[in-house]
Amino acid sequence: MTLKGCGTALVTPFARDGSVDVPALRALVAWQLEEGIDFLVPCGSTGEAQTLSTEERELVVRTVVEAADGRVPVMAGASHNDTRQAVEEARRMSRLGATWLLSATPWYNKPTPEGLTRHFTAVAEAATVPICLYNVPGRTAVNMKPDVVLRLCEHPNIIGIKESSGDLAQVQHLLLGRPEGFAVLSGEDWMTLAIIAAGGDGLISVASNEIPRLMSRLVQHCRFGRFAEARELLYLVLPLLEANFLETNPAPVKAALAAMGRIENILRLPLVPLSSHRRPPLLAALREAGIEPLDAPA
Repeated sequence: MTLKGCGTALVTPFARDGSVDVPALRALVAWQLEEGIDFLVPCGSTGEAQTLSTEERELVVRTVVEAADGRVPVMAGASHNDTRQAVEEARRMSRLGATWLLSATPWYNKPTPEGLTRHFTAVAEAATVPICLYNVPGRTAVNMKPDVVLRLCEHPNIIGIKESSGDLAQVQHLLLGRPEGFAVLSGEDWMTLAIIAAGGDGLISVASNEIPRLMSRLVQHCRFGRFAEARELLYLVLPLLEANFLETNPAPVKAALAAMGRIENILRLPLVPLSSHRRPPLLAALREAGIEPLDAPA
């Protein structure tokens, strides 16, 4: 199965008692499928994976796999800054029926290129499904450069990368050197057009939590060379793409989904709900994208 198109970096809905809201998660998946998303990505950064227990991460991934029911692929997050624990997470997630795993660069430790190579090689060899790398230096304090990625993509179980460095030149060097069949996905909504126009294969999106149909259409326009239509759509949703990062992700997107009546606006510490003064510009951006919020609490 080819890694391409638009995937949603799913939020993890929480109930008012703080537990994982399984019915809301199932409903969110059903809506994503109705809206035409290409694949689903539970237990990533947007899913607050690092505040979930091992059992909760398994519950979330199992729920998404069951709700998707084979209609779209599922890419389960499997990351840790301790390689031994990352290996165990990869083994666990592989057993839950995910199509692929998403594994982020280890945070806090700041590994060298050799450390990154050994870490991801260990994860790839432990997993029984293919691995997509995740470069997100804004969260991990380490930027995985193209030379490291190009060394890793020689491993038969490493099939792509979600690139969230925000550095288009770095992505272009990666695209220039990658082997055939190695997928490069934008990890930044606002860079979708630029990365796919440069030869990328798709997007793992935050905004598609709120506007899955529009983000899927944006990716399709880009992939099939309809760049005039892609530009028009990008500029339509750009205010929302920016509003989603008024504060730390996923606080704005959870506030938006709550305003749409899809989830409770609950996060786990150390993250907190969106500040009240940020709510009006977020709701205005939703309206610009064609979504009329309900009269939901902040």
